[in-house]
Amino acid sequence: MRARLLRKSQTEAEKILWLKIRNRNLNGHKFFRQYIIGFYIVDFVCFEKKLIIELDGSQHLVQVAYDQERSKELNSIGFRVIRFWNDEVLTKIDLVLNEILEALTFHSP
Repeated sequence: MRARLLRKSQTEAEKILWLKIRNRNLNGHKFFRQYIIGFYIVDFVCFEKKLIIELDGSQHLVQVAYDQERSKELNSIGFRVIRFWNDEVLTKIDLVLNEILEALTFHSP
């Protein structure tokens, strides 16, 4: 239920990134958004490559320890987590997409 609500109330950065990676738009890789994995709802995930993409806004400045623990737990079940600031997506989308492609290329499940 919460994941569905999050899908309906995306940030501008999430909308922009989703348009770029949905429907296998990024080199044929399949992504899901606002997906439940364990106890967490992740922003985007590619199960084929076990890659999670998280977009962080200003609220993440005060929850660094929580984000680190969350990433550690997701890593422990085989996922790699990469993070971008919303501002990076809004102003440097090509660089963000290149970094995602690099993570997809050099990460073996």
